[in-house]
Amino acid sequence: MKAQMVNYRQNVWKLYAVRLFQSLIPAYVIERLFWEMRGMTIQQVIFTEIIFAVTIILLEIPSGVLADKWSRKNLLILGALLGSCEFAILLFANEFWHFALVVFLAGIGHSLTSGSETALLYDSLLLHDEQSKFEKYVGRMHAFDLSSATVAALCGGLIASHYGLELNYWLSLASMLVALFASLTLKEPTFKEQSEEAVPLIRYVQASLRFFRGNPGVSLVILTAMVTGSAISLLDEFWQIYVERLGMPVLYFGLLSAGLLILRLPGSLFAHLLVRRFSYRFLFSTVSLIFAAGFALAAAWKGFGGLAAFMVICLFSGIAEPLASGYLHHRIDSGMRATMDSFQSLGLNIVHSVIGLGFGYYATKLDIFGGYGFIAVVCGLFFMYFLIASKGALAGDKRG
Repeated sequence: MKAQMVNYRQNVWKLYAVRLFQSLIPAYVIERLFWEMRGMTIQQVIFTEIIFAVTIILLEIPSGVLADKWSRKNLLILGALLGSCEFAILLFANEFWHFALVVFLAGIGHSLTSGSETALLYDSLLLHDEQSKFEKYVGRMHAFDLSSATVAALCGGLIASHYGLELNYWLSLASMLVALFASLTLKEPTFKEQSEEAVPLIRYVQASLRFFRGNPGVSLVILTAMVTGSAISLLDEFWQIYVERLGMPVLYFGLLSAGLLILRLPGSLFAHLLVRRFSYRFLFSTVSLIFAAGFALAAAWKGFGGLAAFMVICLFSGIAEPLASGYLHHRIDSGMRATMDSFQSLGLNIVHSVIGLGFGYYATKLDIFGGYGFIAVVCGLFFMYFLIASKGALAGDKRG
């Protein structure tokens, strides 16, 4: 039994390794340049983004159920394998359908891993009665993610400028293959008897919906993660346009990108300590307020004060995801763990699509500053809603 427990505990650092090498992707820094070099127009890129979103919407819940019924480890392996295939195809891609296939595989891979990773982590800790440390380990996993992405961002531009764009894709393929090898070494937690009865997909969905209806606190926390996650994603996607409007030379984009990533590390690393001192209600309301005020300042102050507001937003954004994930996993059992995570991921993509449409409309009408002004309004309205809704659902609630 001790040997088995040691193996399960080793899943933690193996998951760190998987996340590290899946984020060590220098190709992302010059992705749009590479795609353009291979003949992809902006309109075609938008088409591929639609393919990605539709794939996730269709597969997110079935993949979560599959992880719970079959194997979290096997889905992580399949996700890493598809990630490797993506870069292998991109190295030789020169037609639209090649890129469309890559994005389709990326959507499948995202759906396979979105719930499996944290579910396997939580159950590995549960076998050692260490589930109370879940937020700590999730935060560290995000720290590996951010640190690796920072290194890739700093090195990717230098590599591309000296050796051409294609080398970044060979290095990214090598990194994904290492992540695939690390995922093969994971051990599936098996602390409960698996039911031989084939449970229909619809029953998993119905049970998940009943859970959310019966747990308004969980629903509110997950909704908070969706809104803040969508807002930070739009910051990540379009900050380059914002700083270009400020007149910042492209030479400094790599350093700024690394800075925005590094600022999220403290929140990810210390979220588990904050939840011991403060209630979930206080922490999530603080993050929501910072987001609303920060985006409002960035929209109104068309200068480097607005850029400073972005930095403050990034500093607080690292707190939300580990806390939301912990709040959910502490309140569900193993048989539904990946399915519930998939519901969260599906909701995040839906909310992101809706908010993104509003962002795009106002950014077109009022430039990028108007787009971030719209995000400020959304976050401000959600902050007021959260204060009201959380009085009964989260008041005084700490880690359970």
